[in-house]
Amino acid sequence: MNRIIPDHPAHRKNGVELYPVWLRIWHWSNALSFVMLIASGVSLHFAGSDLPLIPFDRARVLHNIFGWLLLCAYLVFVATTLLGSNGVHYRPQWSGWMGRLLRQALFYGVGIFRGEPHPFPATARNKFNPLQQVTYLGVMFVAMPLLILSGLLFFWPQWVPEQLWEMDGLWVVGVVHYLLGVLLVAFMMGHIYLATAGETIWGEFRKMVLGARAEEE
Repeated sequence: MNRIIPDHPAHRKNGVELYPVWLRIWHWSNALSFVMLIASGVSLHFAGSDLPLIPFDRARVLHNIFGWLLLCAYLVFVATTLLGSNGVHYRPQWSGWMGRLLRQALFYGVGIFRGEPHPFPATARNKFNPLQQVTYLGVMFVAMPLLILSGLLFFWPQWVPEQLWEMDGLWVVGVVHYLLGVLLVAFMMGHIYLATAGETIWGEFRKMVLGARAEEE
């Protein structure tokens, strides 16, 4: 059986660290980059001269800087996930997968409001529940690469075909980049909401700051 214990000096020699220091640094630097990309991206798209959220020239510079930082953070994530121990949490167990997914969805839709125990508590081998796992796989290995690729194409527009589906190629890339940004903003809002649904409203945030271990009993 596994249980989660806080990262307290008395426990640091026990169990497996679910959120090592490098992952916590990556998580918060990634979050900062994404917030700055949202702010600068909204300014580039919607802020007019009469209501500049961030002046256009400054927003463009900020968007480029934090876009490159996001790319660097993503490369760190890919390297540590594919080559390090972090990858174990992204490997689905396909046997009975759909049943576990539905059970988790039912918990989020009903059980969480009844105070029922979490059906899939984090363990040393899998810190994600089935719904988290499939969501993170889609976000980190589909949406994020496409978002970064579409952003990079604005730096090298010569690689964009002049026409895509009988429309201006760069316009199509821009629409894809925008829609992926909206999708990831929605993911971030859901991510923040579900982070408040732990044992306490701040419990999950505390784990991502101080760490947490899965202890085998």
